[in-house]
Amino acid sequence: MTPTPRAPKSRTFLSNPRTGIPTAAGAVLALVGGALLWSPAGRADAAPERAGARAGGFTAVAAGDIAERCTASSSSCVHPKTAAQVKRINPAFVLTMGDNQYDDARLKDFQKYYDTSWGAFKAKTHPVAGNHETYDPAGKLAGYKSYFGSVAYPKGKSYYSFDQGNWHFVALDSNSLDSAQTKWLKDDLAANSKKCVAAYWHHPLFSSGEHGNNPVGRPVWKLLYDAKAELVLNGHDHHYERFAPQDPDGKADPNGLVELLAGMGGANPYKIEEVQPNSEKRLTKTFGVVKLNFTDDGFSWDLVGTDGTTKDSSPSYKCH
Repeated sequence: MTPTPRAPKSRTFLSNPRTGIPTAAGAVLALVGGALLWSPAGRADAAPERAGARAGGFTAVAAGDIAERCTASSSSCVHPKTAAQVKRINPAFVLTMGDNQYDDARLKDFQKYYDTSWGAFKAKTHPVAGNHETYDPAGKLAGYKSYFGSVAYPKGKSYYSFDQGNWHFVALDSNSLDSAQTKWLKDDLAANSKKCVAAYWHHPLFSSGEHGNNPVGRPVWKLLYDAKAELVLNGHDHHYERFAPQDPDGKADPNGLVELLAGMGGANPYKIEEVQPNSEKRLTKTFGVVKLNFTDDGFSWDLVGTDGTTKDSSPSYKCH
C-alpha cells in the first residue's frame, strides 16, 4: 500500500504491508530479549535495540483483555505467559487497553491474579478501564482505582495523557465518553506540542470480531483525526487486528488513523464475525503482546506470541 502525499503533511510508508514472518530479500534477524526475530530491512527494529535506535526512539508493549482468574500453577492460564513476554522485551512502559482483570475486576481479584503476572510492571503501566472494570460489586471502577491508584488516576480522572520522546499519548475511558471527557480531549490535543500522537481506550470503533464496531469512539476519532493523530489502540474483542489508515467514517485515507486492536492478553479468544473494510490482518486464538517501536517521526509494531516468535508485523508509518 503506497499512500498519496497530501500537502502540507502526509503519511508515507517505509515498507510494504506484509503478514507473518518476512522472507523477502533484505530481511534480517534482530536480537530482542535473547531471541532472534525477523525484521525487514529499513525497519526501526531491524538492528538490535539501542545499538540501532534513532535518537528519541523507544519501545512500549500493549495488550488488552488480560487476567482471567487463574495463575501460573495452571498450564492453561495465559496471562502469566503474556507477562513473560513483557519481561523479555523490557519496554519503556506498558499500555493496557481495558478488561485488565476478569470477571468483575474486584480488588481482591486484581491482587490474586493480575498482580501475580502483569503486576510486575505496575510502576510503568499506563492502564485504561474496560467494561469489566465497571462490574465491581464495590462500585464502578472501585477495584481498578484501588489497585492502580495514581497510575490510572494521575489527575483524579479515569482519563489522562503523558509524553515520551516526541510522542503524546492519550488514555481515555470509553465507559464514559461524555461531553466532559471529549472537551478535555479537545483541550489536551490543542495544548500538545509533540509531533506524534497515539490514543488508546477499550471499545474499538472498528472491529471484525464478535462485539463488532462500537460507535462510542467516533467523536474522539473525529477529534484525533482533525488533530492529525497517528495511532489508536483498543481491546474488547478478544483477537488481534490491524487496519489500514482510515477516517472516522471508515473510509480509506492515507492521512487517517491507524487502528490496532490487541485484545489477546490472556482472555478466552473470540471469533471473527464480519471482516470490516480496511482490515489488513486478523488473528484469533493467538495470545501475545504488541511490541510497539516508536521513533521521533514514526512507528511500527510486532505481535509477539507467548512462544516468543513474531506472529505479525505492521508496515512502518511516518507521523503526519
